[in-house]
Amino acid sequence: MAQADGAADIVFRNARLVDGTGGPSRLGDLALKDDRIAALGDLGDMRAAREIDLAGKVLCPGFIDVHTHDDRALLADPLMTCKVSQGVTTVVTGNCGVSLAPLDISTRPPAPMDLICEEPEGFFADFGDYLGALDRDPPATNALAQVGHASLRVGAMDRLDRAASGTEIKVMRGALEAALEAGAIGLSTGLFYPPASAAPTEEVIELAKALAGYRALHTTHMRDESDHVTESLEETFRIGREAKVPVVISHHKCAGLNNYGRSRETLALIETARGRQPVGLDVYPYVASSTTLDSVRGMQASRVLVAWSKPHPEAAGRDLADVAAEMGLSQTDAVEALLPAGGIFFSMDEEDVRRILSYPHSMIGSDGLPHDVHPHPRLWGTFPRVLGHYGREAGLFSLEEAVRKMTSLSAARFGLKDRGTLREGAYADLVVFDPDTVEDAATFDNPKQPAKGIEMVVVNGRPVWQDRQHTGARPGRTLRRQDLDAPRFEGVA
Repeated sequence: MAQADGAADIVFRNARLVDGTGGPSRLGDLALKDDRIAALGDLGDMRAAREIDLAGKVLCPGFIDVHTHDDRALLADPLMTCKVSQGVTTVVTGNCGVSLAPLDISTRPPAPMDLICEEPEGFFADFGDYLGALDRDPPATNALAQVGHASLRVGAMDRLDRAASGTEIKVMRGALEAALEAGAIGLSTGLFYPPASAAPTEEVIELAKALAGYRALHTTHMRDESDHVTESLEETFRIGREAKVPVVISHHKCAGLNNYGRSRETLALIETARGRQPVGLDVYPYVASSTTLDSVRGMQASRVLVAWSKPHPEAAGRDLADVAAEMGLSQTDAVEALLPAGGIFFSMDEEDVRRILSYPHSMIGSDGLPHDVHPHPRLWGTFPRVLGHYGREAGLFSLEEAVRKMTSLSAARFGLKDRGTLREGAYADLVVFDPDTVEDAATFDNPKQPAKGIEMVVVNGRPVWQDRQHTGARPGRTLRRQDLDAPRFEGVA
């Protein structure tokens, strides 16, 4: 039982300590000093400026949201209430091929880049300048940022409906390497989306080869998550193998009625691939996805909600079918009338979601869109939903396993040093919650609701959420590639 000399800043007493490793919880105390965990165990003799009796409530590492589109939100809404209120202490940005940097444009960016920022002046020509802006005006959460492949393409090419030339690839690779030098943690792709869908596999491989020398990783919104999901998995594995970099499959799903049940097949492919190369994946705990509304054509969705619409803001939150009927248009024509717009697509099978959530190597990522007028409830509810609905109520996994999938598993995959576990000397990113009441309150009808049962959230030793409200503190840090235990290609993931 560890002890520490001198007074602590806070000692949590009588906590159910869930350390993030997946091992059994235990009752004990935890002390923090400055930004670190000073001691844990039986700390009856330790003095502290503040003591908090948790009376058996859970104390665990802060949750790591490995798939976000918080790039602009970190600057525009640095309190990050939608995240800290559900226990998130670290976010990974720059996903799906979309990042705020490096990109210098003079017009509205093409979809889906407008999901993170509509105005050209919101982008940064230099990746280091973006990270510097976060340093100067820190958010409440820690942040890691990737370079988006689509952002590189928009910056280097005159047309996006074709493969990049050798010269253009050289320009993109130079911009990528400069961003990695500045602190980017890797490269993301969104091969499903128009800005990158014309890019052949070879283009991505040539860019991803730059990652190996920097010990960085590659995350991907694959080319197809529906009828051709297995082909897209094989493409992803090939990119990782030929570039010799770890890959992470973003928001893994089998979308569309034709593909219900195929997660048995896809998870088997992923498990086989893991035997020969480092492969990770993340998932969110919902049967609906959310992206640009024009993606409806390939979604095979049973229901579509409008998340936002520039020409028809009154449509936000409503069923596309109802909006189309009022307009006297087909749904296809209504989509054209609503653009630019975002949508929420009910296109997945509950059993597939449960199977992917239960897979031991799946991390949790929200994929929330913070700038949507009527966002998907995953923006506010992902992590408590894993704990409450899928853990406590559905019994998919133990409380300890649920926490592992949101903490140490993610920290190891992304190379976070001294985060994701409770141990002496680790950073004091912490969550206190009631295991009997924790649950998501955000719904598809009312999505902007703080979760229930999250009692306190601490980032780098400072409380940011308590008594169901934000403290106003913004102790988050921008974590650069140089700060990480960089992932390695060698060996099995």
